[in-house]
Amino acid sequence: MPKKEMSKNNNKTNIPKEEADHKPRRDNKHARLKGMKDILFDEYRYYNLLINKANDLAGSYGFNRIETPVLERFKLYERSTGKDTDIVLKEMYDFIDKSGDKIALRPEATPSLVRAYIEHGMFNMPQPVKMYWLGPLFRHEKPQSGRYRQHTQFDLEIFGDPSPVADTQLILIAYNFFSELQINVQVQINSLGDPEDREEYIARLMEFYKERGKRSKLCNDCKRRFSKNPLRLLDCKEPDCIAIREDAPQIVDFLADNARDHFIKVLEYLDDLEVPYNLNPFLVRGLDYYNRTVFEITPAIDDLENNENGPAVQKRQISLGGGGRYDGLVEKMGGRPTPACGFGLGLERVVQKIKEKNIPLHKDKEPIIFLAQLGDQARRKIMVMFEEMRRGGYKVRQAFTKDSLKAQLEEANRIGAKYSLILGQKELLDGTIIIRDMESGTQEVIDMKKINPELARRLGEKEEIIINNKQ
Repeated sequence: MPKKEMSKNNNKTNIPKEEADHKPRRDNKHARLKGMKDILFDEYRYYNLLINKANDLAGSYGFNRIETPVLERFKLYERSTGKDTDIVLKEMYDFIDKSGDKIALRPEATPSLVRAYIEHGMFNMPQPVKMYWLGPLFRHEKPQSGRYRQHTQFDLEIFGDPSPVADTQLILIAYNFFSELQINVQVQINSLGDPEDREEYIARLMEFYKERGKRSKLCNDCKRRFSKNPLRLLDCKEPDCIAIREDAPQIVDFLADNARDHFIKVLEYLDDLEVPYNLNPFLVRGLDYYNRTVFEITPAIDDLENNENGPAVQKRQISLGGGGRYDGLVEKMGGRPTPACGFGLGLERVVQKIKEKNIPLHKDKEPIIFLAQLGDQARRKIMVMFEEMRRGGYKVRQAFTKDSLKAQLEEANRIGAKYSLILGQKELLDGTIIIRDMESGTQEVIDMKKINPELARRLGEKEEIIINNKQ
């Protein structure tokens, strides 16, 4: 081989081990796509925690779970989300399928849930209809810290309830979700009023931006939004646009009596429930369908710390979740006039927050019993015993594919087993079994038929679990 070629090949292999282990190889045609993420074994513990919390809260407040297809017609989102929104214009994965239909990967949950409400005639059910959804969303946007092009969202929706109590309950559930995970958050809240209120406000807002050359100082996105979606001018994160908006008129000053009364009641309920909130006149959310109450969940100000993401003043803009009321969307999508509201929160950012704060994951309090064996006959016996104990209610674990007793006990230690039951050839012949305390290392030989009372005594259980100990 020529020396030059050898040198080139050697350079390819001189990659630091840490870099080779942790950086995805983009030269590999089978590497994962940009903005996508694998959730590996250890990290899935966090997702299980959040999924269990979501299921528990949704059930406690009377929400029923629903699932919708990951693919929908493109027009569903163009009609509901808004054809001039960033989601539809820049972020949605859409394509023509083999049938010639233009379809899209689901970029948000609410339009699909509204479609399901209409398509399945849920207006004939007792109102309100309270549903929750948990699944993946897809947006082709710039990957950010805690935000991926495929991310997982927990979503709650209430159809058929116009009262401020419905808004408040959603905000309360969102707040409880975080506070019960030991994450300090604050509710950013505003009211967009009704469509009639916004017409007058938008006219005044556009006049404001036309004054003294303000429009020329806007970023390119806001210059485009000015004529198509002027409310989004208030939502921009660019420093120059933030500075301009500080003196902009506030929409709450344009609310009619009904919308103002609705908003005041929401705030009063939140006060009664001691849910901390901040009146944010610039919060508009980025979707066309919202009216009246809109809210976002952000890290509490006293919970913000300087890190690689920047100082606290910048991190205040990070949203952990949000939602609001959309009373006109069901009718707009072809259904009956139906008041509705909802919210969604992304699990990836919550996982990131738990890691940032080093919040410990609570270990399962139920003790693990590990079953180990030595020899083929003992393995056959203990495999049957494992199934009987599992069906009987014990939290049992095993490593039946390992022959080495040492390797099995190492696995028992790794998973935090409290006791190990060890069956060898001698014990099999004697009708006995070894019970080993994994913390102290002490072990005792007991009669096979006395496993139940012995475990009950050691675990402090009162109920006996029946195990078939036929020889």
